[in-house]
Amino acid sequence: MSAASPSGAPPTTHGGVRPRIAVIDYGMGNRRSVEKALQRVGAEAFVSRDPRRLQGADGLLLPGVGAFPAAMEVIEQLGLDSLLRERAQAGMPIFGSCMGMQLLFEGSQEHGGAAGLGLLGGEVRRLDAHGQKLPHIGWSEVTRVRDSEIWRDLPPRIHLYHVHSYVPHPSDPQTVIATAQYGETFAAVVGQGNVYGAQSHPEKSSTHGLRLLANFVSICAQRTGRQAAAA
Repeated sequence: MSAASPSGAPPTTHGGVRPRIAVIDYGMGNRRSVEKALQRVGAEAFVSRDPRRLQGADGLLLPGVGAFPAAMEVIEQLGLDSLLRERAQAGMPIFGSCMGMQLLFEGSQEHGGAAGLGLLGGEVRRLDAHGQKLPHIGWSEVTRVRDSEIWRDLPPRIHLYHVHSYVPHPSDPQTVIATAQYGETFAAVVGQGNVYGAQSHPEKSSTHGLRLLANFVSICAQRTGRQAAAA
């Protein structure tokens, strides 16, 4: 599948609410591209590593490219690991994309291994590509295996753009929302409670990737609306 297809963008209505979503800046990932994609689908998005601004957001998006251990080292140095755990415990919606999704898990075997954020149970391991070239780069079909708010208004099978050599192995099968295949079948979209992730780059995945982000924006908007109603 070519990078030019599919095209277009989903609607940007979220009940009149524009939630403030922070793209976490720890120096790794397509932060500005993600910020622009979130703005396109109706969020008031911004990039920051300031704990006060992150705590005041309605949702957090953790991007990422590169090596898991190096990413976690920076996140810990900035104190963002404790902030993410606290915000997740408080019920704030959190979304991890590409390596950001992997960081949500308990740990990774990459480069000798490292502990992750532990927001989702399971371990990240090298993709068993069955002899195919790694990293896995390109469009892959992603198939829904269970319903979720993050999959709202999407067909059972979509195409998303991937760049990765490692994949998470969730300890709870119910964490897996959708799977893809490159050699082995792997968890492509995950979610448990208020924590979600996609192994792909949604901001580079045209209509279907933007719909995933739009659904995350809607989840954040719904929480914001409930909080406002309770105030």
